[in-house]
Amino acid sequence: MRSVVIDAPGSIRVDTRPDAELPGADGAVVAVTAAAICGSDLHFYEGDYPLVDAVPLGHEAIGTVVEVGSQVSSVRAGDRVMVSSVAGCGHCAGCGTLDPIRCHSGPLIFGSGALGGAQSELLAVPGADFQLAKIPEGISVEQALLLTDNLATGWAAAQRADIPVGGTVAVIGLGAVGLCAGISALFLGAATVLGIDPVAQRRERAAGMGMTPAEPSTTAAAMELTGGRGVDAVIDAVGSDTTMTDALTAVRAGGTVSVVGVHDLQPFPFPALAALVRSVTLRMTTAPVQQTWPQLVPLLASGRLKADGIFTTEMALDDAAEAYRAVAARSGDVVKVLLTP
Repeated sequence: MRSVVIDAPGSIRVDTRPDAELPGADGAVVAVTAAAICGSDLHFYEGDYPLVDAVPLGHEAIGTVVEVGSQVSSVRAGDRVMVSSVAGCGHCAGCGTLDPIRCHSGPLIFGSGALGGAQSELLAVPGADFQLAKIPEGISVEQALLLTDNLATGWAAAQRADIPVGGTVAVIGLGAVGLCAGISALFLGAATVLGIDPVAQRRERAAGMGMTPAEPSTTAAAMELTGGRGVDAVIDAVGSDTTMTDALTAVRAGGTVSVVGVHDLQPFPFPALAALVRSVTLRMTTAPVQQTWPQLVPLLASGRLKADGIFTTEMALDDAAEAYRAVAARSGDVVKVLLTP
């Protein structure tokens, strides 16, 4: 099978690897029909994370089940499914909450070395009853892909931001996750969502989704909006030292900073005294993907929640190197790339 692999920072190739095999009686093999590049994949591409061996990349995929183990009951061969980007065992009390991060065995993420990469022709999925969900009628390919990670992450970020109805929110970083967080914050009752990004075209895209575009810094925009008080919540979809510091400064006393941006491996110099004195709540979240599906699927299918315009580009799997270069440029033209095997 073909699989997108990274050997060294910036070195993407499409490799031929052995076909994915059934990972156990509770597992499945999925023929990937569409995958996507996530902003967090760039941490490998840009050298933030060490690479000992070549790593098959990708954790966002939908496809068709081609084989299931004897213990799988929820899907069968031929079913169109979406794959949760985060995997749990599916059997423990932690997974019983539908949050794979709470798995007692420890969560795993596709495309990070422990599991196969989703940017492949075939994907071995352990714990298939937990990791897979049939794609319902009325859910498009792009919507299904967003449900595997980005929309689930943005939704969780907004839910955990303690947004008061009619409140003010700043979203830092208007990539796919930031855009998903912004539309989620509006849906959950925010009156104003500031969309913060250095790229003008991305701010314009956010404005088309109902957000109020603002240039960095987040603090200056937040203070101007609120008369110096600070916004009720900040969602950081970047996760760098600079953006987290800005978020903690821009939020009002008693407000919440919700971080879903992926940090590098260096320690963050947390301003503990200022956060303590101002009673700021800080939440760091890896999305409970499966937990979000019962909420998000009906909202998307009904049209109540709209996530259009986040995918900007479609490319063949064989063009993955070019696709990664385009995503890494962080332009206004390319926000989210869909890869087709």
